[in-house]
Amino acid sequence: MLPSPLSPATPAVAPLYDQHGRPLEYLRLAVTDRCNLRCFYCMPEEGIKYMPKQELLTYEEMLRLTGLLARLGVRKVRLTGGEPFVRRDLVPFMERLAQLPGIDDISLTTNGVLTAPHVPALARLGVRAVNLSLDTLNRERFFQITRRDELPRVMETFHALLEAGIQVKINAVVMDGQNIDDLIPLADLSRNLPVDVRFIEEMPFNGGSHAAGPASLPWNHIRIRQHLEAHFGAFTPVATAAGATASEYTLAGHKGTVGIIAAYSRTFCGTCNRLRLTAEGGIKTCLYDQGVLDTRALLRGGASDADITAALAHAFRYRAANGFEAERQRPLHQLSFESMATIGG
Repeated sequence: MLPSPLSPATPAVAPLYDQHGRPLEYLRLAVTDRCNLRCFYCMPEEGIKYMPKQELLTYEEMLRLTGLLARLGVRKVRLTGGEPFVRRDLVPFMERLAQLPGIDDISLTTNGVLTAPHVPALARLGVRAVNLSLDTLNRERFFQITRRDELPRVMETFHALLEAGIQVKINAVVMDGQNIDDLIPLADLSRNLPVDVRFIEEMPFNGGSHAAGPASLPWNHIRIRQHLEAHFGAFTPVATAAGATASEYTLAGHKGTVGIIAAYSRTFCGTCNRLRLTAEGGIKTCLYDQGVLDTRALLRGGASDADITAALAHAFRYRAANGFEAERQRPLHQLSFESMATIGG
């Protein structure tokens, strides 16, 4: 493997803190709202109404914004979508992103359908980790969930990443009545492989809602852990860095780990260090907010770097304390039911 171009090129910048004392160091950058799967929990079968191409940020605009955020303390960038590899010329963009002063960690989230041919390039770039969305190892259920028969290509990506020495984190959404039988087989991947298998509480996106809140969620983080421990035995907690969304555990005799992400219960908000940039340029300081800044308007309205930086800093000073507060602040007609492809993974 070539030396990583992601080594720090400039002295560290003190991180920017929100009004709750949380540093903002981690950007989830959606490069597109388009996806080549149609997972039923994310979007309807016919898909969603995609943004016209001219309304999406260009790569140049993304680089400018990311560079400004790096000056404010952002160190890690995770590319998301939609599906990142649906957008053309993603790898050349990543090469330019890796050269930005201050950015020392680039990773991505992918469904794996188009990823395998690009794995050697990801390794050369120094990409440290890839989150692979995978809700089942059963081909028939994969088709039922995603409405596409693409499991073999996803598994090709899975093995290519492992062979390249890239850390693989599997993200599986736990869905009542859909893939509960898959939880044990997925977790068992960590027995002989150095993978992190993370189970995510289902969230009420794509028009769904758990009206009574997290207490009504059939499979919350507590039940997920109980279900897994009944099969594998007691979990041993692993210390995680501040800002981590997953509670991680080791299992006796397993090379990898298992994690549980309380995405709808929102137990990790107190140390959240991330922000999102949607494909059309919206800044979200919380997954559940309605967007706090339109950077596309600033970029295309002739704003200077100083103007944009000041607007970003102002937005970060008025950040919701947690996902529940962010959701309460949304207008009733804009409850958080968007497709995750629109929000940015």
